[in-house]
Amino acid sequence: MSAVSAWARLARNRLSLFGLVVVMTIVAIALAAPLLPLPDPNATDLAARLAPPFSADHWLGTDQLGRDMLSRLIWGARVSLAVGAVATLIAAVSGSLLGIASGFYGGRLDQFLMRGIDMVMAFPYMLLALAIVAVLGPGLMHALIAISVVNIPFFARAVRGSTLGLVHREFVDAARLAGLSDLRLLASELLPNVMPVIVITISTTLGWMILETAGLSFLGLGAQPPQADLGSMLGDGRKVMITASHVATVPGLVILVLVIGINLLGDGLRDILDPRLKHGSPGRPGAATKVERTELPKAAERSPLLAVNDLRTRFTLGAEIYHAVGGVDFALKPGECLGIVGESGCGKSVTAMSLSRLVPSPPATITAGRVDYLDEDLLAARPGRLRQLRGDRVAYIFQDPLTTLNPLFTVGDQIAEAVRAHRPVSRRAAWARAVELMDKVRIPNAASRAHAYPHEMSGGMRQRIGIAMALANDPAILIADEPTTALDVTVQAEILTLLDTLRRKEGAALIFITHDFGVVSELCDRVMVMYAGRVVESGPTGAVLGNPSHPYTRRLIDCVPLLGEPERAPDAIPGLPPAVNALPPGCAFAERCDVRLAHCTTGDIALESLDDGRLSRCVRAGETV
Repeated sequence: MSAVSAWARLARNRLSLFGLVVVMTIVAIALAAPLLPLPDPNATDLAARLAPPFSADHWLGTDQLGRDMLSRLIWGARVSLAVGAVATLIAAVSGSLLGIASGFYGGRLDQFLMRGIDMVMAFPYMLLALAIVAVLGPGLMHALIAISVVNIPFFARAVRGSTLGLVHREFVDAARLAGLSDLRLLASELLPNVMPVIVITISTTLGWMILETAGLSFLGLGAQPPQADLGSMLGDGRKVMITASHVATVPGLVILVLVIGINLLGDGLRDILDPRLKHGSPGRPGAATKVERTELPKAAERSPLLAVNDLRTRFTLGAEIYHAVGGVDFALKPGECLGIVGESGCGKSVTAMSLSRLVPSPPATITAGRVDYLDEDLLAARPGRLRQLRGDRVAYIFQDPLTTLNPLFTVGDQIAEAVRAHRPVSRRAAWARAVELMDKVRIPNAASRAHAYPHEMSGGMRQRIGIAMALANDPAILIADEPTTALDVTVQAEILTLLDTLRRKEGAALIFITHDFGVVSELCDRVMVMYAGRVVESGPTGAVLGNPSHPYTRRLIDCVPLLGEPERAPDAIPGLPPAVNALPPGCAFAERCDVRLAHCTTGDIALESLDDGRLSRCVRAGETV
């Protein structure tokens, strides 16, 4: 994480930037107290007692003993900041060590530590701090100890929860297998991962620490005369609140501004430490992908079920712009199946998710194109209309069911919710439909398995639940993003048969994203090959697979092993696809192509129509490649 990127993320949040300015200003003035031309903060002058603000020798007036308010305020802020920072550091170190040890070792140690933390948290923290000071005696050091102790549980709880979420992860298991000792594992694997939680807790707790210290001093249990801190100044001012309100108002305002500034700065630190915001995403994704089109392409004269025209989607990550989808065109008729193939990262999933604007914004933006569903441009639809279409007319089978299913609800409830979101049916009817769908996707004993939670099912079972949810409302368009990846061969064949039957009997159109050319040849009417965010070849499946016109398509097919031909070794494509934030001129595949020509790397290469209904983005289109 560079300093520039961290500063850019903080600067985006204007309130956090304001908090930084406030906190740094107060800290700088407090640290400079010995260098400033200030009178002795403890020097009394009864002749000038209770002088009002803006007096000749006292800019903020004096207190009841004639002491200069400005001097006492700056020196008092210095004390309050020092005590708050030290108390926070002590609580953070102690609580974090307890929390990480409790979460890592578990068992009896976890029970012992957490029950002790529970006992401490059972008391109101301010009353507990008062009790500790009462035992130790009044004084700033004793107040610091009390405030540290009562805040240790907050750090311990936060760090323990974060540690529990990490301790059973695969990377921790891998570290154990590599022979790392517990101490090294804690220091190298767990501590860096929980550090953002610790820092964020510090940023949000520091303000409370200063308030708590001020509260004890206000009651006479913290700083003792003649030493001043913000709390003791506020306590002294309450005695003359009616006759000289500035004596209490000034330190009270400083406490208010300081704590607000610290809390605002804490929000900015959270943004800096959140890895999801590292590349420039300023907030949570919206309900639909952001659309910024400068020109609106014309709709097709005779619109099919789905018509996509010059679709372009990009990701803005910091200063970099990634052209994930660079001008995709295709049309889909009822009952038709379109297969989209290509290497990982070529833009298949982003294209499919852009159709119903499911790509998260930020960082994604659709910058051009049209997506017409029955003459309705989905890129111009409002979020409410998109919610009506998603899961009803346009359904999506996601690639990773574990991240798309809610772990807190049974799978039957989630399928039933998909039904009731679009149909006015009772809970009982929706549940019956959920069981019917689970039985349709070949889940054994569907009636009882409907009560299971996602973590109680295998990966293949979860994938079938995702397919059942997509089929819940008999969609007109079904987008399947590698839906059979986690399934065994037998179940895969059954699911493919089910999808094929659905589109043929119900007239549903199917967009099938896959790496499996066998599936494409059996299921798809047409195939679209993508590379570096663009379509390089498309057309009828038989024509494209039987006689590819683009070298990339041919090399993909050569990578597939053939059953019964053991002597034919799969031919891997050399090199790697180009980064879509720095695409080369001309053909993006040229550097990896074995039949490239000199002018393949100059100028834009358009899709050309061939006689057999195919389109090819190649200067040698029509030749045998």
